[in-house]
Amino acid sequence: MRARAGGRCCRTTRMLIAAAVVSTTTATSTTASTTASTSGALATATAAPPSSPPASAVPAVTESPSGGALAGSGSVGQAYALHAEPATELELVDDTGAVVATATATDLGSVLVRDVDLGKYTFRAPDGAETEPFEVVGPDDHPGAAFYADQELEPGLNYITTRDGVQLAATLRLPPGTTLDDGPFPTVIEYSGYETAAPGDLLGSFLTPDAIDPDLPLPASSTIIGSGIMPLLGFASVSVQMRGTGCSGGAFGLFDTIAALDGYDAIETIAAEPWVKGGRVGMVGISFSGISQFTVAGTRPPSLAAITPLSPTDDLYSVGFPGGIFNTGFAASWLAERVEDAKPAHLGGQPWAQKMIELGDTSCAANQALHGWAQTMDDVMQGRTDRIPAPFDERSPRVAAADIDVPVFVAGAFQDEQTGGQWVDLLSALEGNPDVWATIVNGTHIDSLGPGVAGRWVEFLDLYVADELPSFNASVLELAGAMYPLIAAAPAAPIETPRFQDAASTDEARAEFAEDPRVRVLFDNGGDNAGDPVGPGALDPNWELGFDAWPPSNVEATTLFLGDGGTLGAEAGAEAEATYRPDPAARPATSMDGGGNPWDAIPPYTWEPVAGDAGIGFVSEPLTDDLVLVGPGRVNLFVRSTAADSDIQVTVSEVRADGQEMLVQTGQLRASHRAVDPARTTELFVAPTYVAEDAADLPSGEFTEVGVPINAFGHAFRAGSRIRLTITAPGGERPSWTYGTPDTGGEVINTISLGGDRASTIVLPVVPGAAAGAAEPTCPSNRGQPCRPYVPAANGG
Repeated sequence: MRARAGGRCCRTTRMLIAAAVVSTTTATSTTASTTASTSGALATATAAPPSSPPASAVPAVTESPSGGALAGSGSVGQAYALHAEPATELELVDDTGAVVATATATDLGSVLVRDVDLGKYTFRAPDGAETEPFEVVGPDDHPGAAFYADQELEPGLNYITTRDGVQLAATLRLPPGTTLDDGPFPTVIEYSGYETAAPGDLLGSFLTPDAIDPDLPLPASSTIIGSGIMPLLGFASVSVQMRGTGCSGGAFGLFDTIAALDGYDAIETIAAEPWVKGGRVGMVGISFSGISQFTVAGTRPPSLAAITPLSPTDDLYSVGFPGGIFNTGFAASWLAERVEDAKPAHLGGQPWAQKMIELGDTSCAANQALHGWAQTMDDVMQGRTDRIPAPFDERSPRVAAADIDVPVFVAGAFQDEQTGGQWVDLLSALEGNPDVWATIVNGTHIDSLGPGVAGRWVEFLDLYVADELPSFNASVLELAGAMYPLIAAAPAAPIETPRFQDAASTDEARAEFAEDPRVRVLFDNGGDNAGDPVGPGALDPNWELGFDAWPPSNVEATTLFLGDGGTLGAEAGAEAEATYRPDPAARPATSMDGGGNPWDAIPPYTWEPVAGDAGIGFVSEPLTDDLVLVGPGRVNLFVRSTAADSDIQVTVSEVRADGQEMLVQTGQLRASHRAVDPARTTELFVAPTYVAEDAADLPSGEFTEVGVPINAFGHAFRAGSRIRLTITAPGGERPSWTYGTPDTGGEVINTISLGGDRASTIVLPVVPGAAAGAAEPTCPSNRGQPCRPYVPAANGG
């Protein structure tokens, strides 16, 4: 086997450069305004452009496809027809002759029917024309090996045929300076519905913009891991476009079963290629490309080696309806963008697809036919706001995680402003998998690619996908620090030098890697203190702790009691009450001064204090020693309300000795969703069911116990600081999330019972004997944790 060309010794630290150019926003823009002044020095790190698309004529996609007879096909729970006359109604007929569904053809001559039972069917047109019979199959009806082996991929844009005949656009990029003859290569897949498979040179557009092919459209910057970083690390990388988006065929359905099985088919097709080392591939990606890895890996493709999801979420419901409350901010806008992206190219869809059609890509043009059948979350929810088990379980990373049997490297941030801090909950679903390593850091969506994570991430890819010892080139390391500030708006600490370079074998190195803690928690990321040379807001965790499980098995559930006058103490006080008016207008979205971004070096949050009687606070006495908290928590409230229902937010913060208050974490719950799943709920973790059958109004005039979950966090309260709990209506703490809380006009009054037989409490995850591993950071400097001067609430806390 020939050694890989293109600088195998430079793989790890070339990644450090490329990691810095990642833009992990979930926007779908393919443009980049960043110009690297170091482009000359970095020219050797850019990938060669992929092959150009075909130059043949393109059919006019604004007209119904012609020249073919009515054709039908079955899929997994779906049936579709092509080449129908627009606006005609087709009947889906089963093998007994019964009409089971009707649908009207789009202007592109297509029909799609979902939720079809297993069996044989035909489509019938009004003039009596029928398709050939076809079969609707189940999710376990996988094609044979020959189906995958008969397909071939070349560098550049390709089309992978899935089990139901739909084509997925897939762009293959090789390590710089190599050809397929230089293989076999360790290979990875990035899979999402962003502008993923666009064949342009994204990394080159940052580093050597004058040298790239201007005709080839660029992939979305959020897909830089597959389209730019991995080839520099010596991997062949295939950027696969989800069905119903871009140049892929089919109809989009967000993380549905078909999307997961498309990932299965892509993995098996790519792994069958002779240039793939070992006949096995890994998965990479951040955000959308990270979430998709769970549902795909849950189908257990035989040729999947490992997955490396970064900045994922645990469940679409937890992002779309945190605490059972509609996320009118990030979730609403993101879902709307996905539907726009799934339109046919000529109706707005993804611009790169229209560009490819203009360049002569007839496959891309033909693949637009079913795009008009994209499924929206409104289609899934059917007007409901509870967590409907069937559609959400189908799309849930947490549910899929229980079926994943390959090694997993996962990383994300506690204060992720996009996918949410509750993502950590999915780690418990992976507990049956012995080969899982998680890194959790305070910070924002981009921080899963920070220097505290990147070195271990590359080690994992080398050991579990490439089956090779890690290596690096120290000369490239110096360039990495210059790139992080350009994109992350922050300086960065040096990347950890990969370990195990001197191991006798990859088996020995994997055995050493497996001795790492199952969960690493990185603290004070961005924190500036006397011993920190990098500066405030830097991508720079100051210290870490390791744990054997999630939630950590050694934490102690520690209860503090909410008391009269805003106290928070170890013992319950006398019976008392505290009231507030949960007014969402008093908790506006956290604003961004100066047009800043939430991943800026020091996020310019305007984090407003609680106004008047819109909330209540409870504060402990100053701590005599450091107190390290790691894990989820909960607030157990006895609530009486003048309303039948109430949206409650709890906020944990640190009131420091210098008078500054630092945000730690939040949690939300609509009180009517207080029923919990006993199988998942613990002393520290609240797991509401969120199903309509369990929902109940608050009884009028009575106190009712409501357990409000606190999203997982890792934070060290320093000696001299105080722990603060604030209770308000949702809002005011996160820069991207807003909440569909009904307007109360300040008229609703919530009363919290304190002390006595109805003592409201907060339960916190204390790491016994642990102390902060570094000096206290300045405030603000911790990433994702804004500060404000401490102002007591109206009740004194």
